Amino acid sequence: MKVLIVDDHDLIRKGIRLLLEGFPDVEVVGEASNGCDAITLALKHHPDVVLLDLSMPTGLDGFTTAKTIMDELDTKIVVLTMHDEEIYVQKALQHNIHGYLLKNSQTNDLYKALKAVCRGERFYRTHIPQEKLEKIIMEKEPRSPLTNREREIVRLTFLGYTNNQIANKLKISPKTVESHKANIMQKLGIKEKHELIQYALKNQIADLV
Repeated sequence: MKVLIVDDHDLIRKGIRLLLEGFPDVEVVGEASNGCDAITLALKHHPDVVLLDLSMPTGLDGFTTAKTIMDELDTKIVVLTMHDEEIYVQKALQHNIHGYLLKNSQTNDLYKALKAVCRGERFYRTHIPQEKLEKIIMEKEPRSPLTNREREIVRLTFLGYTNNQIANKLKISPKTVESHKANIMQKLGIKEKHELIQYALKNQIADLV
């Protein structure tokens, strides 16, 4: 499991790296102190998980950073923050953040979060009562399992674009388009292109012109 650490405090990054390197199946592929560097490193290393602080004083905030990475890659985001307020949890869910942990969480919770999100599960641990948290998750759960970038690829496929044309339009490589399509098919549980077209029609993705 490849992990990228993003936090503006050097001591915190080093501490997290030390913890992660103690896990048998975790490889830390990089560290970033701001959102722009995080995006650059994510695009370079294609981590399975980005461990992301929300509050970074310079450049992009955590939510914008997370959205940009998820639009480009099939990478899971686990927020590691001091913010325990409900509004932050709600915003994380609205951004389809996969995991949410407080910085005073137990070490085993961090490992559990990484494993859970890689299995496609959501992992939230806050001081909000569990019953209330589950209600918030149900209310804020995004309707579509696809990221904005994946939805755009579905839309362009519906419009008849080839992989090369999609790559040129989105300024990514044809190989990345193929990878996105494979992930889309897996998420939706479909195998044929005509099923993807049906999904676009049913979910009004075809109307997003």
